[in-house]
Formats: sequence, C-alpha cells, structure tokens
Amino acid sequence: MKATYIDYSDTASFSKTLLAYLANDEELKPFYGQKPDLAGFLSQMEYKQDFQHRDLLVSQLIDQYGGLLEESPLVAAHIDLLKKKDTFTVTTGHQLNIFTGPLYFIFKIVTAIRLAKDLKAAYPDKDFVPIYWMATEDHDFAEINHTRVFGKKISWDVPAVSGTGRMSTATIHDAVKQYCNTFGLSINADRLKSIVEKAYLQELSLADATRIMVNELFKHEGLIIIDADRKALKEPFIPYIIQDILEEKSVKAIENTSRKLEDLGFQTQVHARPINFFYLTDSFRERIVLTEDGQFEVLHQGLYFSKEEMRAEIERHPERFSPNVVMRPLYEEIILPNLAYIGGGAEIVYWLQLKANFNQYDVPFPILIPRNSAMITDDNVAGKVFRLDLTFKSVFKPMDVLKNEYVRRHTKHRLNLRDEWMELNAIFGKIKLRTHKIDPSLGASSEAVKARLKKAINSLEKKLLKADKHNHEDALIQIERLKDKLFPNGGLQERTENFASLYLKHGDTLISELEKHFNPLEFKFTILY
Repeated sequence: MKATYIDYSDTASFSKTLLAYLANDEELKPFYGQKPDLAGFLSQMEYKQDFQHRDLLVSQLIDQYGGLLEESPLVAAHIDLLKKKDTFTVTTGHQLNIFTGPLYFIFKIVTAIRLAKDLKAAYPDKDFVPIYWMATEDHDFAEINHTRVFGKKISWDVPAVSGTGRMSTATIHDAVKQYCNTFGLSINADRLKSIVEKAYLQELSLADATRIMVNELFKHEGLIIIDADRKALKEPFIPYIIQDILEEKSVKAIENTSRKLEDLGFQTQVHARPINFFYLTDSFRERIVLTEDGQFEVLHQGLYFSKEEMRAEIERHPERFSPNVVMRPLYEEIILPNLAYIGGGAEIVYWLQLKANFNQYDVPFPILIPRNSAMITDDNVAGKVFRLDLTFKSVFKPMDVLKNEYVRRHTKHRLNLRDEWMELNAIFGKIKLRTHKIDPSLGASSEAVKARLKKAINSLEKKLLKADKHNHEDALIQIERLKDKLFPNGGLQERTENFASLYLKHGDTLISELEKHFNPLEFKFTILY
C-alpha cells in the first residue's frame, strides 16, 4: 500500500478537545501526565518500575488462554516477559463487538502493536507488550450486537444478559452464517470464515469467542488479550472499591475536573456518580446506590446491604463489583504494568477528566495516545481523486464546497461579480455624498439600498454558479460517487464498515500494511491506497 498523511484538524471529524490535546494546548496540561513522546515514556517507566502484581497477572493470563497458548508461541513469550520488572504494557480497550465491529477496532490494536515495537526500538534494554483489554463487563449489548459488511447490517438479536462477556454464543449461528455469506469465494474468504467459525460456533462465552477471533488475527504480533472479569484480578482492587462505594471518594475529584474543563471551553464525555460500581452476577449488572436511610441498594433487584455488610461483600466477592467508565481506567492501571492507554477521540476526552482521581488514589496516570485513524481505498479510487483535480485532503470538505470549488476551477466563465460590485460601490459612494448634501438623514436610506443590492448581487452569483454546474454535470456526479465511496453514510469509513471487506482483498497482509504505515506518536490521519 501507499500512504499519505494529513492533519487531524483537516478532516473536520474530531473534537476541539482532542485537537487541543494533539496541539499541546497549555490549558490542557494540568489534565494529563507525561507528554505522548519518547521522553514522556522514559519518565513513565520510572513510575511503573515497582509494579507489584506481575505473578498474579501472568498466572491469570495463562489460565485464561488455556490451550490457545500452544498455537500462539509469541503470545506465550510475551506473557512470560511480564514476569520481568523491565517489561511494560501499552494498552487499548474496546467492547466485544461481534466479528470485531467497526474498522477502528482493528486500528486500535494495530496502534498498540506498532507503539510497542517503536518503544522497543527506542529502548532496547526494556520490553514492551501490546494489550487488548476486553470490556467484558459492559452491559450495553445494543452497541455491540451488530456489524456492517458491504453496507449490509448483520445483527445478533437476543435479549441482553449481565455483562456481555458472560453471554453465551449458542444463539449466534444465524448471524455467523449471514456474515460469512457476504465473503464470496476466495482463499482469503475461506481463511476468514474458518476464523469466525472457530471463534463463534463452539457455544463459548462472548468473551472467549472474542479472544479466539482476535488471537487468530493478531497472535503473530504477540498481542495479549485480557479479561479482567476475574475474582483474582479484582482482589488488588478491593481497597479502591471500598473507598469509592463506602466513602464516595471519586465523584468530587472527577466533578471538579469536569467543571474546570468546561470552564475552559472544552467538552466533557462522562459523568461520575456518588458510587461508580455496578453489582454483577451471571444474571444482571445493576447500579449500586445509597438510600436515604443509609442502606446500599442494588437497583431493581431488591438487594440491600448495610455499610458493614457491603464492606464484607466487597472483601469476600470483589468479582461482584464491576467498575463503571470512570473507575475502569483506574482498575486497568492497578493490575497492569502499563505505560500508555490508546483510545479513540471520545476516550481521550474522558480520560482527561480522571487525572485528579488518579492523583488522590496515588496511582500513576498513563500516557494518553489517540489511536491511529485511517481511510483505506485503492488505486482506482485514488486515480479518480486525482483526475477530478482533488486531493486526499480536499475530499474531507463538504459535498457542496467540493462541487463549487470544482466548478470555479474549471469554468470558462467568470462567475464572480467582484469587479462589477466595486464599480457599483463607487457609484453608491457618490450617491451617498449627494444625498448627504441635500439631507444628512438620507445617508441611512442610501446604505439600506446598497445593502439590498449587495444581497441581490450575492444571490445572482449563486445563480450563475448553479447554472454553470450543468456544464460540469458528469464531473459533479463523479464527485458525489467518490464521496459516497470514501465516506459511507456520510461519515468516516472506520466508524461504520467492518474489516472483512478489506481482509477479503488483502488477507493477512492487511495487518502488516497497517502496522507498517501507522506512526502512533506522529498523530496524523493516515490514508492508504
């Protein structure tokens, strides 16, 4: 593949807050830790050098992978490396979208893999392993139960149960069949079908199915996949669970940070609650709230705990306490020797709301790395871009702007009336002077006439442009088709399309090409063709 890069600001697709972070805006500096550069990583390693839970982490990962490690030697080697104090992780996380969901799921993981390799090249005496944190405890099934391939939506329509990672895939067979039927006939189609069927047709949990599929795609890169919905992993987190639930320690720090960000004109993404944990079982995941009489209630379940009972429940069964979006990042950093979190634009924004909370718990705040974002097309489409006298930067402009600019560049006529207006403006200067001599109060009337005429001139220019568009109808239709091709449903390709259509074309080289061209610390939008 060939690659070209443009600034994120030129895509008009990312938030003001993310762009400010990428631009090292001084106002945002209090809301994150080390800078996202190599020097920042060197400092971050010092903070994480004394990570205490390596043996626990390694034993849990070995248990989760089971027999998969026999067919994944580089993954096994990376897990073994985690025993060493000079081994660190770079982590990305995502929900358990069926069949990986939107394309940016793949981009997140490739960014983590490439960043780990870049850090190894910069600091050869250390080791760095990429982590995919499966959001197995999330319960928003409607967000993950579908994907789109070649514009077709494929859904797994069953009732949601508990955390999505605990759901059985016994009923997903029809969705698997629909998904695989879009592949056609080819070697790559056979390979992808075998991966999908191996993952989803064994009637495993969705967490285990997702691990198999992602491992098949990335095991040769040594990606480690973790499911943190485990009692043993939550035991080191017990003191933090207690402080959040019994002392409501987190909400004030996060709300204060959020107000500061908003006062500076930056958006916020999440809201902390007095209690930031759900009660999780195989049947449900429900919020915990404090009642007026001092009881801890699990909503909609008729479960109540006194303060003493709640403390005892946390200490006996930490696996029943599932962090929400503002406490899950803290949990990650407790159980991983982690240097950086790689997330999408919205994720980076809500992480900025959390630093004060990390500080009060005395937990190192990770370096925030926006995932690589990309558009992938082919030479045929690239050729059309250039033949239409466009660029990969200009195609991000709105459709009407692109069309108008094209017509103005290629018209045989002069469509603006600037010269004529300058002449009329001079005439109005004389008129205003004459009316002022007769009656100074008539100056406002002459200005009003001038304003109406200016408006009429602008309207006439638009009509000239519209009329001339008929002379370029074929090219403008091509621009429409090109935009539809590059921006399905009017948005970025990565936010809707599944990776399957690209895998069918490129096979396993898709991953290697993405890794080759992604540059995680340069923060550019990547266009591949």
